[in-house]
Amino acid sequence: MPEEKLLLLSCCAPCSCGVIQQLAARGRKFTVLFYNPNVTPEEEYQKRLEENKRVCMRFNVPFVQLPYEPEVWHQAVRGLENEPERGKRCTVCFELRLKQAARYAKEHGFTAFSSVLGISRYKDLNQVNAAAQNAAQAAGIAYDMTNWRKGGTEQLRAALMKEMQIYSQKYCGCIYSRRSVKNEKSM
Repeated sequence: MPEEKLLLLSCCAPCSCGVIQQLAARGRKFTVLFYNPNVTPEEEYQKRLEENKRVCMRFNVPFVQLPYEPEVWHQAVRGLENEPERGKRCTVCFELRLKQAARYAKEHGFTAFSSVLGISRYKDLNQVNAAAQNAAQAAGIAYDMTNWRKGGTEQLRAALMKEMQIYSQKYCGCIYSRRSVKNEKSM
């Protein structure tokens, strides 16, 4: 039986740092994947990318970056611009990213993939898991549905963010969530 090897899709260092630390401490064989074509502007994307790399370096975890493809994301969510957070646009966004992660995992010999896309209380974990199951089925690879919100991950995440002074953003990454946050502040 082949050794279990996990691919972990990460949206940002704040969401993934606790999970990365836990998996590394357990001696789990895993690689972090950064595929976030939804993040805008590009400067924000670069900040999140560099912070993810820094966390992986700290815990000696392999890191893979796929190309930044905002045009692919915009095409995928076209017509869903006015959807609310947790709406259809988010489902499409999750599916796009998770399908790419599943394909990468399958093509590179991973036995399963997972993500931290649902770790934030601002995201619907059931929505993420449904998108992940679709991606897993399409690629023919297992999705690890560990609920990363449990097991002390939130406390660990908060401690690591403080200790490492991890950059923390105020929106999920897409232009529509960014506008929503700006509109809330102006009220």
